[in-house]
Amino acid sequence: MSLFFSKLQRVVLVAGVAFPSFALAGAGTPQYPVAALPSSLRENAHAVVRRQDESLAVKSVGRTVETTRRAVTVLDEAGSQWATEVVYYDKLNTITYFRGTVYDEAGRVVRQLRTADIHDISLSDGFSLATDARGRTADLRQPSYPYTVEFEYEVVSDNPLFYSTWRPQPAEQLAVEQATFRVLTPTSLPLRFQERHLPSDGALVRSKQGALDVFQWQVRNLAAIEDEADSPPVSELAPMVLTAPTEFEVEGYHGRLSSWQDLSKWTYDLNAGRDVLPPAIQAQMAALGRGEKDERARIRKVYEYLQANTRYISIQLGIGGWQTFPASSVAANGYGDCKALTNYCKALLQAAGVTSYAALVRAGSTAQDIRTDFPSSQFNHVVLCVPLTSTRPDTVWLECTDQTNPFGYMSSFTGNRHALLLLPQGGRLVATPRYGAAENRRERRADVHFDLQGNATASIRTRHTGLEFDAIAGLTGLAPSEQKKRLGDRLPLPSFTITKFSLTPDESGAVPVLTENLTLAVPALAPPNGKRVFITPNLLCRTSAPRATVGERRTDIWLSHAYTYTDTVRLHIPAGFRPEQLPAPVKLATPFGDYLSQVQVMPDGNILYIRRLLMPNTRFSRTDYPAYLDFRRRVSAADKAQVVLVKTEA
Repeated sequence: MSLFFSKLQRVVLVAGVAFPSFALAGAGTPQYPVAALPSSLRENAHAVVRRQDESLAVKSVGRTVETTRRAVTVLDEAGSQWATEVVYYDKLNTITYFRGTVYDEAGRVVRQLRTADIHDISLSDGFSLATDARGRTADLRQPSYPYTVEFEYEVVSDNPLFYSTWRPQPAEQLAVEQATFRVLTPTSLPLRFQERHLPSDGALVRSKQGALDVFQWQVRNLAAIEDEADSPPVSELAPMVLTAPTEFEVEGYHGRLSSWQDLSKWTYDLNAGRDVLPPAIQAQMAALGRGEKDERARIRKVYEYLQANTRYISIQLGIGGWQTFPASSVAANGYGDCKALTNYCKALLQAAGVTSYAALVRAGSTAQDIRTDFPSSQFNHVVLCVPLTSTRPDTVWLECTDQTNPFGYMSSFTGNRHALLLLPQGGRLVATPRYGAAENRRERRADVHFDLQGNATASIRTRHTGLEFDAIAGLTGLAPSEQKKRLGDRLPLPSFTITKFSLTPDESGAVPVLTENLTLAVPALAPPNGKRVFITPNLLCRTSAPRATVGERRTDIWLSHAYTYTDTVRLHIPAGFRPEQLPAPVKLATPFGDYLSQVQVMPDGNILYIRRLLMPNTRFSRTDYPAYLDFRRRVSAADKAQVVLVKTEA
């Protein structure tokens, strides 16, 4: 649902002009022989960056030029992604050249990127009404390994709101032999930057080049980052330099960017005066406001009107990435992008007597929060913040692009992060709703009836709340046959038939709830073994342990999703059997999470199994990994524990 295009999100911006390869001049001289690679850089690596030179030249307040030269040795099939390039261009970004060359293991030229090798594609996403974004793809993958691919390109941008972010090691299992980043900027346009995770030999070197300030960073011999279980994202581990302007201009719109307040004010001014509604709709909303005294109920009615009368369509044309279409346009056409729909909802609420504010946010179910300590354009979406005057909680957040989104729910798409309020005097960062272990719950109750042959029928009721709701919320809009199929795909049982099911949403609370009711027929779930029957009471929620680290753990433990899972399972024992052995109760209380499981025989002879697992959103030192691994292994072992039934004597 995003509309803002940021270089933080792009691979590279290019416009698809191919020139003869730069390798021709040195075709007789081997380049990047694989034999010259140190063994330390091949360890745990699928590919190695042999050389990467990036530069950003600030030409003026309204123009930048970026050049990149990158050579990567692909060691195996898992690293072949580095032999392809997906590149983008649009109205504000063009390229002066785009070149490529492939070298064999010895460093001899195998082939060069030709114009015919570059395929121009539309970046239409299926819901964009208008977009000037197109892309070029180049694929230089080879059938045998190892080999080296080199790309070189230069991009001229009339969109200096986004400066480069240098990520010399953007992925796990990618080593770096040498990489440099150079910025040249006039003294009158000071560079803002933030360094992260730089090695000791990667310190900034500053110099002068005439009237230009020159900044240069370099890294060498970075070993591949191993893919370890429950580790932080690469952006929290690898070297990075973020850069941003202090002053910029996009299509004649001038702005400053030394603070969040600056960015907020520029964006607000760009969109000011575009929230005027047609008189008929304004009167309709005013009447709605007079008829509903409860503030939250009034906001809900407006939001439901928005959902019923509009749909999301992306519009991406030049400055249209930041400037909204007028509210009158949305009223007339019934569609808009994230900015336009948010602006329209803001206008509807204003007519109903409710004040609200648009807010920039970085959206995405797997997106990391912005760098709050580095004011810059890190956003790709707009939502609406509605402060309340009389009730608690004191703020309602609205996602205006989704026709089925529960009222006031931000989901994993925009929850648990920071947003920038757009205010006339310049805004500030605020937190979007937080969804932790108390909100993200999966509560299951099951009754399982066994016959003498070990076949079972199970009635299962599961309540999904908070971010656990997200995983299955999309099922409600599907046909019953597709719902049934997808529900079945989620069940960890070897063989079963769904005989009855239903999904019931409830959006009345602070977080949405989706209740799933299933009736299953499960053949041979616990077939007799002589006189005994072995039953694993934890039917549907077993947790596996992460793999042990080979050698020393290198990264911290990063538990990014908080949740609480509760299971209550009643096992209805067939006549002629009695419990012979029950698992011992397990109770674990650790900084990594809390776990409880217990089994007991009920007065009617049936067996009750109770399990509870709470996992926090937290981070721990790598030295705690053995203790964390022990916790997870004990949970996994308890989840596999079995009840033993024995046949009673006649």
